[in-house]
Amino acid sequence: MNQEIQNIGKEWLQNLPKHWKFERIKDVCERITGGGTPKSSISEYWDDGDIIWISPTDFGNQKGTKYIKTSEKKITELGVQKSSANFLPEGTVIMSSRASIGEPKIAGKEVTTNQGFISFITNHRLHNNFLFYCIEGQLGSYFQNIASGTTFMEISRRMASIEYIPLPPIQEQKIIAEYLDKATARIDRIIAIKQEQLVKMEDYYDSKIHEYITKGIKKNNLIESGVDWQGEVPKHWNKEKLFRLSDKMGSGGTPKSTNQDYYGGDISWIQSGDLNDGIVSTTKKTITEEALNNSSAKMFKKGTLLIAMYGATIGKLGVMGMDSATNQACCAIQVGSKLNSDFLFYLLYDMRKFLISQGYGGGQQNISQETLKQQYFYYPEKNEQIEIVNQIKDFRSKQEVIRDNVKSQIETLQAYRKSLIHECVTGKKQVTSAIKTKAYA
Repeated sequence: MNQEIQNIGKEWLQNLPKHWKFERIKDVCERITGGGTPKSSISEYWDDGDIIWISPTDFGNQKGTKYIKTSEKKITELGVQKSSANFLPEGTVIMSSRASIGEPKIAGKEVTTNQGFISFITNHRLHNNFLFYCIEGQLGSYFQNIASGTTFMEISRRMASIEYIPLPPIQEQKIIAEYLDKATARIDRIIAIKQEQLVKMEDYYDSKIHEYITKGIKKNNLIESGVDWQGEVPKHWNKEKLFRLSDKMGSGGTPKSTNQDYYGGDISWIQSGDLNDGIVSTTKKTITEEALNNSSAKMFKKGTLLIAMYGATIGKLGVMGMDSATNQACCAIQVGSKLNSDFLFYLLYDMRKFLISQGYGGGQQNISQETLKQQYFYYPEKNEQIEIVNQIKDFRSKQEVIRDNVKSQIETLQAYRKSLIHECVTGKKQVTSAIKTKAYA
């Protein structure tokens, strides 16, 4: 058997237990691709629909769940007919073939899917739960690597169908899947606890920044500021609008995208997507001198603060790590002599939620430059600003040591989880005795 496996080039299938076999997916499953999505504007396809219609959004919204039982949209029978989708019975293994390629779930009830999925209905020789773990533990990442496409990356039904999987006796498949259900659930609970720790750490970090930026270090002799987001502030602090404390405020622009001579030059060009709440040292795109001279893009100096004014990154901050041009989605702020640039960075970080709440627009919120310019806030003298910044940085550095340790623990657990699945579905870990003693993972 090992020679046969060597010939098909699947190292993960080598050294299977002697009584195991291996088969192509197409020989033990019915493979079904999803249907085309009917037009959302045609009410007969969607209004009053009660049939679960799975799309990549549902996989994204239900991360960490194994069984998928709900969907963002429900479709009517007429809509299903129009889409040419198939009804998939409960227990069908559904795998994403486009977004999050190779991610599997199991249908918790009868569902339909759009064209972004390949579904597998197993026969009497293959347990659906065992196939799920074969995909999650090994094949999913392999499918990501061999995906192809121009407009988007995709794994085809044919490519997925010809892959081999290990095939122990059906009863053994059930035992392995039962063990992995309990073992992975236990690991996932520990990961979830640690991820919650990270969330609480970030919330605590935000609360400490707010405390320092609004109350200072001594936190005494406070008065009501009248500024919504600041609350009480030290009595000796000064009040002013942002634009009066800045040497320069403004935004840039985008050179004509159809002119290829404008792009790929030596000038860094920062877009809102480049902002990372830290130093911006690289940009996804660069422009030429010609582009700068023939567009509204503007140059700003190293150290300039940036804040995203709209889009998915609204409120995101950055500090220029080099002289750079910007697009129109970033407001650039060069601080004046009365402000420490790091203090203003943390002040804007603390102000972010308030600024977003002041935005305008329907589907996409926008913060206007005028809103930023006219924003009042209280601030101390520069030497006190520097003291506050040093306190924040010291707190953050200590917190990052703990945070990095927790992240490392999560990564170790995730790696162990994947390794455990691999060992079980290839027969390298014996699970029968583990189930009897309830020694999961």
